Amino acid sequence: MNAVLKIIEAGGKVWEIELLPDNVYGVGRAKENAIVLNDKKVSRRHAQIVFSDAGNYKIVDGYTANGEIVRSANSIFVNGKPTLEKILETGDRILIGESKLEFQKVGKAKPSENREFENQKFENRSVENRESGGEIFANAANFPVKSPEAPSRVSYDDKPLGHTQLLLSANEIIGNNSNISIASAAATPGEIKALRRKAKFLELLYEMSKTLGTVFDLKEIFLKATDLIFRGTPAERVVALLAEEDSSGKTSNYRLVPIALKARDRALSGLTEKLTVSRTITEKVMREKVALLSQDARTDEQFRGAESIVLQGVRSTICAPLMTESKIHGVIYADRFDPFSAFSSEDLELISAVAAQTAVSVEIFKAHERLAREEIARANYSRFMPEYVVKQLLENPDSFKLGGTNQTITVLFADIRGFTAFSETEKPEKVVGLLNRYFSLMSEIIFAHGGTLDKYIGDGLMALFGAPQATPGDAKNALKSAVAMQKRLATLNLELESEAISPINIGIGLHTGEATVGYIGSEKRSEYTAIGDTVNLASRLESNARGGQILISEATAKAGGNLFPLLACQPLNVKNRLQSVSLFEVKWN
Repeated sequence: MNAVLKIIEAGGKVWEIELLPDNVYGVGRAKENAIVLNDKKVSRRHAQIVFSDAGNYKIVDGYTANGEIVRSANSIFVNGKPTLEKILETGDRILIGESKLEFQKVGKAKPSENREFENQKFENRSVENRESGGEIFANAANFPVKSPEAPSRVSYDDKPLGHTQLLLSANEIIGNNSNISIASAAATPGEIKALRRKAKFLELLYEMSKTLGTVFDLKEIFLKATDLIFRGTPAERVVALLAEEDSSGKTSNYRLVPIALKARDRALSGLTEKLTVSRTITEKVMREKVALLSQDARTDEQFRGAESIVLQGVRSTICAPLMTESKIHGVIYADRFDPFSAFSSEDLELISAVAAQTAVSVEIFKAHERLAREEIARANYSRFMPEYVVKQLLENPDSFKLGGTNQTITVLFADIRGFTAFSETEKPEKVVGLLNRYFSLMSEIIFAHGGTLDKYIGDGLMALFGAPQATPGDAKNALKSAVAMQKRLATLNLELESEAISPINIGIGLHTGEATVGYIGSEKRSEYTAIGDTVNLASRLESNARGGQILISEATAKAGGNLFPLLACQPLNVKNRLQSVSLFEVKWN
């Protein structure tokens, strides 16, 4: 049985050849082949079609030399799958380099001939693919030449992957080593070609590393990466997508946000907004940590112009992870829209290498940004909390949210007695200076005993012991802090006396009980504090304490043990309480 092979070359030339039984048809770029393909990505002797004993035609990757098959460098693809040998059936579509071949069986023999189609159907199908960045599909019929601004958004689809796929593993992406042997004295033409390609890779990556080493702006990083991909591959659109992260820096469910989107030329910019990004591809790349080349199965169809190509979503796609040894930060997604060509394995390697280099820069940027945020946070929170609490909060940012928990704490209130009269007789700058001096000393004591400074209230302060982290020794720490505050004030008054400033006295009240602790306020402004009856009672004890006195509740006395001598006081009647509150004075001097 005879067969016809329809051929669409990379440059747009369309012709067909009739296959006759008992013949071997060589396919390749060399002139001695029966089927000569003018395609730079086709090997000189790329494949052969032979007639089998069973009466079928079989395509074989490579050629026969000394009785052995020598496989091609770039493989062949039949119906979208890499193939070494296959019995051909009617409708089989073969991709060799960027040339397409379609096999059809015919029942009646025809005169053997090679003929070029001059049919009007193909006259306007010439496709120019200028690697240097010229207009693409410039000769396609009814191509709407526009010059819009670069697109700024992308949408996603969930269609299945194309049939043709090439994958690079994580190890190959992060550390892609050449497999060229240096044992032999002379390099083969294939090795020379590979070395030149590696040299080009290194040149681009070296240029990128020089630029990105000092860049701390994500858009600049991705603009440089996009430029290198356009220079090193025939990509016509590049989209950089970053993975969303939670407050702790972990990526969440492969959700991606576009950070950069660029088309090779202005004519394509408007059309790229009609294109989607395949969620199927991006999730596979992030989940399996691989770089992927996917050839859309519909690229074998015939098209009348660039609009139809865009509308039908026909493209060759490379998606590479922005991956370092520690994590994946997102992906770089590149498209090629030419229906007569596809990305090659070399393009996959280069884009993967650029993505890996970009990922390092993204990680450096994020680390720099995180350190800056932590430094600001540390400076702010260190004014109110001891260092170990600040460290806990920075290590667990999720705790910074509205809402709270009920827990047992000890609340301390302290207030300067007679400060209103002092402020009325002294100059404002002296009043402020004294307050800053006093608060600095008292805050250091509170922090030294594991307390959290809740707030300053005029000339008073409120501190929490057991928040955010509760411990068995919270009440004891609060008592020690109160005594240390009174003793330090005594030495401060000696300093003030030498400076001709009137001495000051403070009253302190403490109570231990359950309170609601957390961030209270609005989404725009909130503060870490405690609320509840425990806080109110501690405030009442402080208001009843004289200068130099420390009053504590029975609950604090029990929780604090026999740390200091206690003197029982007259019970205190408190509003909204049926029973009076037992009071104790701490004898600290």
